[in-house]
Amino acid sequence: MTDVVCVGAHPDDVEIGMGGTIAGMVRQGLSVAIVDLTDGEPTPAGTPETRLAEAAAAAERLGVSERRTLALPNRRLFDTVEARTALAEVFRELRPRVLFGPYPVDAHPDHVAASAIVQAARFWAKFTKTEMAGKPHYPARLYRYMAVHLRLLREPSFVVDVSDELPAKLESLALYHSQFSANPANTELLGSIEAVAHMWGATIGTAAGEPFFSEEPVGIRSLDALI
Repeated sequence: MTDVVCVGAHPDDVEIGMGGTIAGMVRQGLSVAIVDLTDGEPTPAGTPETRLAEAAAAAERLGVSERRTLALPNRRLFDTVEARTALAEVFRELRPRVLFGPYPVDAHPDHVAASAIVQAARFWAKFTKTEMAGKPHYPARLYRYMAVHLRLLREPSFVVDVSDELPAKLESLALYHSQFSANPANTELLGSIEAVAHMWGATIGTAAGEPFFSEEPVGIRSLDALI
């Protein structure tokens, strides 16, 4: 059983949106897995082999217990029966308590599709009369992280303080050489990601933060979580 599963359309999506939160959860003793729905290729400076190696290195830097890349097509990602089944079977195997998926509004069609696939697969994973592998399982919570191509400023359900984990987040992203340092169009992107983290941290009075969104009320076990 895995405590948390974080799903992205492409390798590096999860790290951009919630790399600091992942590092913090691992530090607290939670088991965290990342599932990339596609290999993210082709890109200007990447190859499937390079991207998989970079994703593995980034996951290791964050302390992730497992990372999987599904065989769904980059640039042609849609919420299909095949996509739902593939992800639902992962949920049935790993049996997470909590899911994280992409924010549903974005300019990138793959991100929008990934958001829908996560929600549908969460429901499908609990089916009983099915040919899907594994036993039924319904993750208790689904939260959304933001790693979007639009300049959105939305009111989050909560913001996680990642002040201590921001270096790990940025270091994990820097391991995607093909996407950042080797791509002239993205050389300034890491600085922008860091600036956004500081902006969200300022909203909660800390050095850095990551926002999350929930369609359901967010429950807490103790008021200490609000401090």
